[in-house]
Amino acid sequence: MDTFKANKIAALYRFARIEHPELLRDRLDDTLSELGIRGILLVAAEGINGTLAGSEVSIDAAIAHLRAIPGCEGVQPKYSFSDVQPFRRLRVRLKQEIVTLGAGEVDPNAAVGRYVAPQDWNDLIADPDVVLIDTRNDYEVAVGSFEGALDPGTRSFGEFPDWWRRNAAQFEGKKVAMFCTGGIRCEKSTSWLIGQGVDEVYHLQGGILKYLEDMPQEQSTWQGECFVFDERVTVGHGLKPGPHVLCAGCRRPLAPDDLTRNGYERGVSCHHCIDERTPEDRARFRERQRQIDLAAARGEAHLTGQKPES
Repeated sequence: MDTFKANKIAALYRFARIEHPELLRDRLDDTLSELGIRGILLVAAEGINGTLAGSEVSIDAAIAHLRAIPGCEGVQPKYSFSDVQPFRRLRVRLKQEIVTLGAGEVDPNAAVGRYVAPQDWNDLIADPDVVLIDTRNDYEVAVGSFEGALDPGTRSFGEFPDWWRRNAAQFEGKKVAMFCTGGIRCEKSTSWLIGQGVDEVYHLQGGILKYLEDMPQEQSTWQGECFVFDERVTVGHGLKPGPHVLCAGCRRPLAPDDLTRNGYERGVSCHHCIDERTPEDRARFRERQRQIDLAAARGEAHLTGQKPES
């Protein structure tokens, strides 16, 4: 860790049965506030999901507190470090789901697909009887994916069940392997597929991030970069930051070449969203960018919060 990096960032989730999520939400709000933590944490009857940032001491204390919650003992955060606090404030929110599938009763605490470690993933997906499905959103898939993976073309995770129903017949008799950024969407979707009667469902343990961290590049079947839900935007093998930036207008990742395309205006729009925003929207975004530039000129940070994987 670089010694000047003042903030430790923890991205985490855990499916667990929370009996009184509203009481837990209140308790976590108080505890994390006392620790000086900022970020966002979602709490639901099915578990917790979020990204938190603060000093190394405060984040370590927060994780210890979360692991003391019954069922959350095994939470395994993914850490990064920054010299800038990426959040304005702390938000602890009560939700129906910690990652929204919107498919009715789905209980990852009862059953999920079989975990496959990164070192075993290549052998699994090389099996001709395995269909490989990317469960992420279309803008994430466009940045990078595993060789041979199917792209459902979904704009949000909640569209996955309808996509599966339309296409399920072609996967009859196949083993299904699924992956996502950090693992949470896979756990939820594999649980749902088991409920749909799919016999053999697998998912990448630790998600793409763990694969890129552990798998030597010369042995990897990953192509491109992986979109992440923090200030790095994308990462590659060894979790090295990639070349992408976020469009401030639509939050889609942009490659360096995209910055020269028609429709791109720093802080305002890109070729994806230029026709999706009104003139009033763009005027508001320009003013926001002006304030960011003024803050930078004063040596201050104009903060925009990150969000958990969804």
